[in-house]
Amino acid sequence: MSDNTGSKANIPENKEDRLEPEDEQVKGIVESADLELLGLTQQTERSLGTFQIICGGWNICNSWAGIVGTLAIGISEGGTILLLYGIIIMLIFGGCCGTTLAELSSVYPTAGGQYHWTSILSPKKYSRVLSYCCGAINIFSWISISAGVTILPAQFIISMAIYNNPSYEAKTWHYFLIYQATNVIILLYNTFAIRKTSWVHDIGFVISLSSFFIILVACLARTPQMSSSKFVWTTFINQSGWESNGIAFLTGMINPNYIYAGIDGAIHLAEECGNATTAIPFALMSTLAIGFITSFAFVVAMLYSLTDMNAVIETSTGVPIYEIWLQATQSGACATVFITLLALIACFSLNGCQQTSSRLTWAFARDDALFLSKYFGRIHSQLKVPVNALLANAAVIFIIGCIYLASSTAFNALIGTGLVLQQVSFCFPAGLLLYRRRSSTYLPAHRFFNMGRFGWISNFATLAFGLVTLVFYNFPAEMPVTGGNMNYTSVVIGTMAIFSLINWIMHANKNYQGPRLPAELT
Repeated sequence: MSDNTGSKANIPENKEDRLEPEDEQVKGIVESADLELLGLTQQTERSLGTFQIICGGWNICNSWAGIVGTLAIGISEGGTILLLYGIIIMLIFGGCCGTTLAELSSVYPTAGGQYHWTSILSPKKYSRVLSYCCGAINIFSWISISAGVTILPAQFIISMAIYNNPSYEAKTWHYFLIYQATNVIILLYNTFAIRKTSWVHDIGFVISLSSFFIILVACLARTPQMSSSKFVWTTFINQSGWESNGIAFLTGMINPNYIYAGIDGAIHLAEECGNATTAIPFALMSTLAIGFITSFAFVVAMLYSLTDMNAVIETSTGVPIYEIWLQATQSGACATVFITLLALIACFSLNGCQQTSSRLTWAFARDDALFLSKYFGRIHSQLKVPVNALLANAAVIFIIGCIYLASSTAFNALIGTGLVLQQVSFCFPAGLLLYRRRSSTYLPAHRFFNMGRFGWISNFATLAFGLVTLVFYNFPAEMPVTGGNMNYTSVVIGTMAIFSLINWIMHANKNYQGPRLPAELT
């Protein structure tokens, strides 16, 4: 059935009329009633407005900061060609993912997001299994992304120590202590202060974009000599050891992919938003647009500003962007201030990651899909946040940090799974939309965000990109393969699958029931 068919939608046909009032509190009441139609209960307060959701979604991705924070991967596995054209590729495929998510969130704005949509769209016989798999994958992806963001302040702080004190020797436990301190501080803020200071997302948004403009202008104004356009637009560097430049490019795509890491963050805050059916699509589209513009402009400016690529690749600080800023500004003080801003932005990002991942864990527990669901599925009566879910996620992040002490290779494999699992979680609802032929039973024609026939392309591209990332992001980043440079992502995913299977057998198989449309429509 096509998008324009007139079959009955999952929500009463007068929903359009009920969404007319501009008062966000009224819209929140309407959307709470819509949750009940899916068998869900409204437990959180709808206190976030459209701008706060947009800011929160942006803070998680922080696209320009995300790509420079992982610059070491892209420089050695594709050089300037990967960095620039990879961002354009991500706009295309990330845009398809974002529009797929926006269409579904404009109809079903729930904290469960992808796994709830999988439950709704799946054939009834397979609904529980498929949605459980999607939910488990999504939770693990957010834990991995959160751990990856938690290590960034440690890397930036220690890079400053290395530059400003050449005799300083960084130890693994130095990174570990900063990592754990960052984790605990953000946990305490999310537990006790986030409800009273939700405007912190607004501040993070302003600091991020202000830092972008300040650094961009300063580097271009102070650089002693611009790089040639030929270097900026045509330099391919392959230090990966792969004989095929194509494979090196595809494995290196993980770097530009970071501009949209955690793009589904706003979706999992839907039940705290008063006008989620419009605010969440706005947040997704604004993150896509601002993310591309800032990332592309920033990378172009930095490439024109650098004077010695070899020094960037071999930098002693371990943070390539630090060396680029040193070359561009000819000032250690300026570069250090810029790195400090990057560390601060990473903290705002982690704040959003912890908030979002806890809501997803809480939603999964609310649906009784986790062992100890009654414990993790609670909203604290006074703090109005899922305290137990926050603690559980932070505990896992703490354990992952302990793994860093034993093996940085194992740690990198854990955080490297985040993008793979995120993309796979998008594939579930995208594939099922195609299976349902984008029927208006599941995508009502009157929805706020409607891609029309182009939705088919978005869904196909989302599915295709998920398969590409699942294959190539599991390839070793370097050849020949050794125990130290092996990509253990597949091992980590297999371990996560075992934990998920145990939880399914011992608990979820007997208790989990995902949301469904009213019985007469299925």
